[in-house]
Amino acid sequence: MTHKDLDVYKLSLDLVEDIYKLTKGFPASENFGLTSQLRRAVVSLPSNIAEGASRASTKDFIRFLNISTGSLAEIETQLVIAERIGYIVFNDELKNKIITIRKMIYRLKQSLNKKVNQ
Repeated sequence: MTHKDLDVYKLSLDLVEDIYKLTKGFPASENFGLTSQLRRAVVSLPSNIAEGASRASTKDFIRFLNISTGSLAEIETQLVIAERIGYIVFNDELKNKIITIRKMIYRLKQSLNKKVNQ
C-alpha cells in the first residue's frame, strides 16, 4: 500500500484541482499574492501526505500529517479572506471537502498513534 491508495490523498488531489480552477478567476494583480499563496498551500497538502507515507517511521508519517493539517488551516483561512474581499463565494461544497479531509487526517493520525503506542 502506498500514499496513492489513501482516500485522504485522493480527496486532497481533488481539492488541488478545485483551488486551481477557483483561482483562475482571481484578478491578475493577485498572481503573486493570494493566488500563489493558495496554490502553494493546497499543493503542499497531498505532497505532505505522500512524503509522510513514504517515510520509514510511523512517527514521521504523523509529523507530516500534522503539517498537512496546518496547510489545510492555511487554505481555509485564505478562502475566507478571498470571500471577504469579494473574489469568491466560499461555498458549502468546498467547506465540506475541507472538513472531510480534516476528519480523515485526524482518523489516520489516531490509527497511526495506536500503532506507535503498541
